[in-house]
Amino acid sequence: MRWTDDRGGNVEDRRGSGGAIVGGGLGTIIIAAIVFFLGGDPSAILNSENIAQSSSADAKRELSANEQKIGEMVDMMGKWNIITWDQIFKENGIIYEKPKIILFESTTSSRCGIAQSAMGPFYCPADQSIYMDMSFFNELQSRFGAKVTEFTIAYVLAHEVGHHVQNLLGTLNETDKARGSARYSEAQLNQISVATELQADFYAGVWAKKTDTNKNILEPGDLESAINAAEAVGDDNIQKRSQGYVNQESFTHGSSAQRKEWFMKGYNSGDIKQGDTFSQLLR
Repeated sequence: MRWTDDRGGNVEDRRGSGGAIVGGGLGTIIIAAIVFFLGGDPSAILNSENIAQSSSADAKRELSANEQKIGEMVDMMGKWNIITWDQIFKENGIIYEKPKIILFESTTSSRCGIAQSAMGPFYCPADQSIYMDMSFFNELQSRFGAKVTEFTIAYVLAHEVGHHVQNLLGTLNETDKARGSARYSEAQLNQISVATELQADFYAGVWAKKTDTNKNILEPGDLESAINAAEAVGDDNIQKRSQGYVNQESFTHGSSAQRKEWFMKGYNSGDIKQGDTFSQLLR
């Protein structure tokens, strides 16, 4: 992946700041309903309501040179997303509101409740922020066999920004209404979750296409690394690794093949209007 001089990605870096005094509440329920990128266990989030960490001055530490470089890279990627989505929204006659990207380690507070490393990267619509603990990428590589590159990180961030786009367009509001409705079965709600996640993958593909056209950021192997990450966290791959068999009705994020398909559809089309995953999956 080729770096550029773009900075100003609206990043708040909480790494090295020690623990944070955090508390649960209604936001904890909201975040449990969000479909996380990795498909984390919602019980870990709900149980976290009782967790609290005290911050102290002596718990703070200085970020290493490598950590500072990672922060700079995420800031650059954040700016790329702002530039690209601002352009796409303007082309469609709407205004883009940039999300905040919050880097943390272990735990931190959010308006959706407690953010924990075990949850993986996630988007909180209540504060329009993306929360990322970079240790997730070690897990992605060691547990799920994905080869992690700089563009893997770019893809994951773009996927979460995709959820922010869904929030701005009202999609997340509609899916939340569906989850609160008695008209849908559990299997149908899972399909809605799959459609939501695949659309975020589609938006990540659109972002990659538009950003590369404008910034020439892609190098050989970058797209493959994004596809590899998308396939690694497909529901079928996760289920095979964790329980030894696949139950398609319990999918919440989509199969490896679906995640690859929709990311590449976004990349090949570069057209946000071609990302209607809902009508195709919920026929």
